[in-house]
Amino acid sequence: MRNFVKLAAVMLMVGIVSGCSFKPMMLQERVSPYDVETTIEKIQSNAVKVGWVSPGVKNMNKAVTKHGGQPIGGKVRIVELCNAEHASKILSDDDGRYAALFMPCSIGVYTKSDGKTYVSNVKAKVVGDMMGGVVSDVMVDVNADQNKILEFLDD
Repeated sequence: MRNFVKLAAVMLMVGIVSGCSFKPMMLQERVSPYDVETTIEKIQSNAVKVGWVSPGVKNMNKAVTKHGGQPIGGKVRIVELCNAEHASKILSDDDGRYAALFMPCSIGVYTKSDGKTYVSNVKAKVVGDMMGGVVSDVMVDVNADQNKILEFLDD
């Protein structure tokens, strides 16, 4: 919990000092050259190639309306990804276990009103650097894997 409070304080100070949004610092959003379904297939296939699994894909359109929310425009999916080796390193450490709330890793795949498909992800290394300890160590590897999984977006 101490690390989470530290992270929150650092983020607040950076936001106040810089006067900017945390979005570009913490998240990456890119246009996919493919539709939602193909983008998800590419992510899952690339994840398997680097030793990850995809335990599921959440259809947020269905989930939102199922639980009483208003229909949302466009398609919105959350691709869940997990690497047991990385997770084990973090969850085996008492001081890293708080990071369980970030697991499994999630990648957003969605459309916007312009008709394009977008992919969003957390910048793993940045988050890791803010956390310190074992989480920081593991997030360096997560970042490298994430770059391989999403390399098709940089073509």
